[in-house]
Amino acid sequence: MKIINTAQIRNLDKATIRSEGLDSHDLMERASNVFCNWFSKQFSDRNKKVYVLCGTGNNGGDGLAISRLLAANYYEVFPITLQIGHTKSADNLKNLELLSLTSTHTPLEVLENDEFPVFSTGSILIDAVFGSGLNKPVAGYWASFFEKVNALDVIRVAVDIPSGMFADQHTDGISINADWTFSFEMPKLAFFFAENQHRLGNWIFGSIGLDKVYMANEPTTNFMLDKKMLKPLLRTRLRHDHKGSFGHALLVAGSYGKIGAAILAARSCLRSGAGLVTIHAPKCGYEILQIAIPEAMVSVDEHQFAISSLHEELNKYRAVGIGCGIGTNELTATALASILRKTTAPVVLDADALNLLAGHPNFFQLLPKGSILTPHLREFERMFGTSTNDFERNDLQVRKAQELGVYLILKGANTSIACPDGCCFFNNTGNPGMATGGSGDVLTGILTGLLAQGYSPLHACQLGVYLHGLAGDLAMDEMQQEALLAGDITSHLGQAFKQLKSAG
Repeated sequence: MKIINTAQIRNLDKATIRSEGLDSHDLMERASNVFCNWFSKQFSDRNKKVYVLCGTGNNGGDGLAISRLLAANYYEVFPITLQIGHTKSADNLKNLELLSLTSTHTPLEVLENDEFPVFSTGSILIDAVFGSGLNKPVAGYWASFFEKVNALDVIRVAVDIPSGMFADQHTDGISINADWTFSFEMPKLAFFFAENQHRLGNWIFGSIGLDKVYMANEPTTNFMLDKKMLKPLLRTRLRHDHKGSFGHALLVAGSYGKIGAAILAARSCLRSGAGLVTIHAPKCGYEILQIAIPEAMVSVDEHQFAISSLHEELNKYRAVGIGCGIGTNELTATALASILRKTTAPVVLDADALNLLAGHPNFFQLLPKGSILTPHLREFERMFGTSTNDFERNDLQVRKAQELGVYLILKGANTSIACPDGCCFFNNTGNPGMATGGSGDVLTGILTGLLAQGYSPLHACQLGVYLHGLAGDLAMDEMQQEALLAGDITSHLGQAFKQLKSAG
């Protein structure tokens, strides 16, 4: 799914109006109906009072239309118009007139410096003050008004985007902090960044039928991974395929006290479909690995406790994953550099391999083009430095992927994949239960397994990140977030593949 900016969304609205012979009020009515259909399913209790804060622009027009539609659906609705600025938009005025003809509650008008209205505890407050077209931070009386809104003991629901929050850039000022955000047609770029989680709450989006042809031709470098995009990438296995058809993966993993990382990565590599998996590990891990994962082969390092060398030929491996639990001593650093020089296969680097890159900047020039790097936030900062906000960090991530010619996966709640061509893909599967030791090792195994089967680095990243999160969601459904372990993600990979294959 494409993620486009605010200006492009406005143009998309206009294109839809032209192609369907609508006027702007018709499209506003459609959007308001889509919101109300979702709202009535999410908040079915008609005994809760519903307050609707409406601005003077088109987002306020949505709020006035929503007030009318919810009142017709037997909610007790109290519209409140905030007189911000001197004029109301034409569609805002039209919906105000329609509301006055049908509503049992005359809108309460709040002017600048008026006393703060009274809201019932436990009610629902719908925020339709500012839309995504906001061009400056909220200040003065209205900033203090928003502070009071955020302090209320109510459920706050934002229409399209929380008022005060920017869609395409970092937000410095105050916004209404929503518990739920319902966005029209597609999520905004800002939805994917952790800095906005307290503003957005739970977010969801629904289509309002905007022009698909226009959308298909609209340029963007930002996308959200979804089943429609990913299902066609899955390869069909033929009856006479054999283990050699699905590739031999090498995992360079483990050190004294961290052999578990190698086990997690290897199990996930096999569960993702690799035909053969070899683990190169220090001597101390040999018996553990042979017992814990008999489906994998073990290549034993010369060193008792750490990765120190790898003398065998690497051309028999279709993919190499390096870093899970390997430590950061200088012997291992030398081994990493040697492997990067020798391998011609696609490479996945995670965990301590990334920390070794950060400590040895000259190693970056050894990375084969198309390599996959999978840092979490701290590993990313060790390699590339800190950023003042998530938008700046995303720009840095994309720039480094282009400079190095690699796929740079920044792990988080909405894991992002920056590509060598400047595109960035955001994931929306996964849950906080996956924030546990070993989850990254599982992802490394999945990515390496997909590469071994012949998936391109791009497709391996897209499928791997999505399936990793989806398996985590399926595991959470069974055992709740608090009890979820990294191995549970691996054990639910089969169900994740099944769900993606059966997607409509």
